[in-house]
Amino acid sequence: MPAPSHITRLEGRTIIKLSGPDRVRFLQGLVTADIAALQPGQATWSACLTPQGRWQADFFAVSDPDDTCLLLDCATEQAEALRTLLLRFKLRSDVQMDLTSLPVYAAWGNAPSVALLENAISVHDPRLPAAGWRLIAPPMDTEQTATQLDYDLHRLALGLPDGVQDCEQGRTLAAEANMDLLGGIAWKKGCYMGQEVTARMHYRTLLKRRLVPVASTAPLPAPGTPVLYEGQEVGTLRSSRDHIGLALIKVDVVDKTLTCLGHNVVARPPAWLLPALGSAPDAPATTSD
Repeated sequence: MPAPSHITRLEGRTIIKLSGPDRVRFLQGLVTADIAALQPGQATWSACLTPQGRWQADFFAVSDPDDTCLLLDCATEQAEALRTLLLRFKLRSDVQMDLTSLPVYAAWGNAPSVALLENAISVHDPRLPAAGWRLIAPPMDTEQTATQLDYDLHRLALGLPDGVQDCEQGRTLAAEANMDLLGGIAWKKGCYMGQEVTARMHYRTLLKRRLVPVASTAPLPAPGTPVLYEGQEVGTLRSSRDHIGLALIKVDVVDKTLTCLGHNVVARPPAWLLPALGSAPDAPATTSD
């Protein structure tokens, strides 16, 4: 018998509904992804940046296959602030933005049942095939076969950031969060807030730090704990669970022996990240891609 897929509700997610005839044009000029390219039933990962190209909020934009609207799957703690930020640029655009109570689930591993996929707004996680699916408003009796801890371990093993845990508002560059490698930035869509800085960093290869999966034989400490190389700070730990996490570290030390709160940590960049770590071609890789 095939193993069941892993399904869990993501309690920390909220859906913002964007409706109105100007919804696509309005969002297209503000965020990093190509919203105009979305077809019904598709999703893209995107972010709002400051004019200096620094992260403010990220979300999945889903084109509702059954309604003329966009659904923004965002962190609950940022939902109201994200809505307020977008409304600041509404001007005369005919667009409405409403916070909803629609639940969000994640599924990974083997595909969920056809019935579940058809009875929810279901989209593939646009970042990596192995990431799985996002399910919006599945049936209330949907069985959860995994926990939030299971999902966090899955996400961290793949090297996928969670914006509110792994990015610092007004400080983290989109590419530092690997949005350039995971489909979160459209390079040919035209202008958006922070586009000039983001493009310059990309085309001039000026990036010095990235979020990289790390592992330790000891449970990892709290976010913000410095990561050291030969006694010098080269980065900071971000989100973690047990012995694996993400750290924002300098790309030229990825293949070095690092420490965090006195314990050795090893960078484990997945295959999709290795090309961006040109200074560390021999860094140990996981098999996730």
